[in-house]
Amino acid sequence: MKLAFRLLGVLSLVFLMGLMGCGEKNNQPGRIPIEDFFRNPEKTQFRISPSGEHISFLQPYQNRLNIVVEELSTGKMTSITQITENNVSKHFWANDDKLLFFSQRDDSPNYGLFSVNRDGSDQKEITPNPEAYIRLMDELPNNPDEILIGMNIRDKAIFDVYRMNINSGETKIVAENPGNIAYFKTDHEGKVRLAIATDGVNESLLHRKDEDSPFEVVVTSNFKITLFPLFFTFDNKSIYACSNVGRDKCAVVTLDLNTGQEIDTIFSHPDVDVMDLNYSKAGKKLLYAEYSTWKSEAHFLDENAKVFREKLKKKIGDIDIEFVGMDRKEYKMLFRTYDDLSMGAYYLYNFTNDSLTLLSEVSPWLNPKEMAKMKPVKYTSRDGFTVHGYLSTPVGMKAKNLPTVVIPHAGLFTGRTHWGFNPEVQFLANRGYAVLIINNRGVVGYGRKFWEASFKQWGGTVQDDITDGVKWLIAEGIADPSRVAIYGKNFSGFSALAGLVNTPDLYSCAINYSGPINLFTYMREMPAYWQTYLEMMYEIVGHPEKDAALFKDISPIFLTDKINKPVMMAVGEKDPHTSVTEVNRFVKSLLKRDIPVTYIVKKDEGRVFQKEENKIELYRAMEQFLEINLPR
Repeated sequence: MKLAFRLLGVLSLVFLMGLMGCGEKNNQPGRIPIEDFFRNPEKTQFRISPSGEHISFLQPYQNRLNIVVEELSTGKMTSITQITENNVSKHFWANDDKLLFFSQRDDSPNYGLFSVNRDGSDQKEITPNPEAYIRLMDELPNNPDEILIGMNIRDKAIFDVYRMNINSGETKIVAENPGNIAYFKTDHEGKVRLAIATDGVNESLLHRKDEDSPFEVVVTSNFKITLFPLFFTFDNKSIYACSNVGRDKCAVVTLDLNTGQEIDTIFSHPDVDVMDLNYSKAGKKLLYAEYSTWKSEAHFLDENAKVFREKLKKKIGDIDIEFVGMDRKEYKMLFRTYDDLSMGAYYLYNFTNDSLTLLSEVSPWLNPKEMAKMKPVKYTSRDGFTVHGYLSTPVGMKAKNLPTVVIPHAGLFTGRTHWGFNPEVQFLANRGYAVLIINNRGVVGYGRKFWEASFKQWGGTVQDDITDGVKWLIAEGIADPSRVAIYGKNFSGFSALAGLVNTPDLYSCAINYSGPINLFTYMREMPAYWQTYLEMMYEIVGHPEKDAALFKDISPIFLTDKINKPVMMAVGEKDPHTSVTEVNRFVKSLLKRDIPVTYIVKKDEGRVFQKEENKIELYRAMEQFLEINLPR
């Protein structure tokens, strides 16, 4: 109770000081309302029906994203869901008459699977077991009545694959997980024929000739080596895969399932991993490989696809294009545009009559001319790595001696941060801050060596990359050394607090959004379905017993006495990785030492806030926190 009252007092003080600190600055021309950055998109997640006669998309209804269906021939629109508690998170066409969608349950972090007819009738939950986590394995576009799903019904730690009838709800297991399978993959006929098995350290690619045959090992390698199947070749005999076997950077290759050897290399890049391959289902041909240097690029494997892309750019301008989907016959194509200055727009292209239709801009209320460019930057770390990132500075201001917010990468062993529109960056730049995004070591995308250099280096050389980035920006004269904040979510929330501990004179304040504060708890309370990768996590992060000294030396919850700058904490009680009790203890410890704390807890949110009103509250508090601690 005392903590609650103390927090209330601090939050009230922060709010009052924020209002006092804003003054005229809030009324400056060009100051964009927070709601404009973090409100739900006007229309998003467009999908096309198998016949190509209808499209669907998500649109706000009472501040929640819901499904709308449009009949293309008439333009008639039907709002087919009216969910008011949680957003529709993902939806797709099961067939021409029925759509399926996922939405989070009110009392659980689990997402439920629902079905609804194209006219909005017969909406119902079809989750086979509400207690289980459910994963969509394959939409089975050639099967109008079934989908493949993964569920952890038998054992919370593993997922079996089920063939599910979307009309009756009946399920039939088609791949039982013996306990070590981390991933299953289907062929072009929707048959489960590939799997990746792991003991936590070594991974094996498994293959079977049909669903009645046993899986057999194709090749085994250490988890540090990437050999990830993308999809089968069109004869269903070999596979296309991402591989860094014998190389530092991942390449797209063809792999022989009988020998485990690479047949040929489709495409590789000397500087970055290549991890995506696009193809035509109807034409049964490869179109292009995708990769990212400072922005997304395509290496075309089909001349017609290249000509078509150039044709599109002549029609809509030299802007990046992202493929979204096609109808069954591939007569109509959905795609969206994007860049660093806008959330882009969705288009429909009709190959039969060469027509291009603008369906919707995602955020038409934002003016690209008022947005800050995301410029690629790079610097050399103290031990010789090239570290890449992005710098955005306020529009109309000289990039000189600016208050700065540094954002490390949000997750180790996950994909790097990419160039494109970032509402957090634009919000901060609009408020007068320079923003430096850092792709520090540990991110996936710059090769195996760069990734492995992060192992057991949370708070160590990973943090050094961040520190070196800040010092580089100061040396360039861009950042004011007396006005630098560090902000992170998920893993980089840990890095934000580590910045205050390791380099207390470098930062004015820190913001931790859902980041771990106790590595003992982080490893111990890992969701059951992550247990397959536990040994790998021990090698990457550390072992709570063998590396107990390391964990204690770097976990912020044990280091509150070293923190002497203001802190903001944000957490959702549904986050399976976070102990709100421990966050309360951490905050209480800081308050006892009179360290200013802004603390936001949401009972109805998980790791990342999804509800519009909660997001706006979060960023409003962040705005006030920075107004006080990083004055402009």
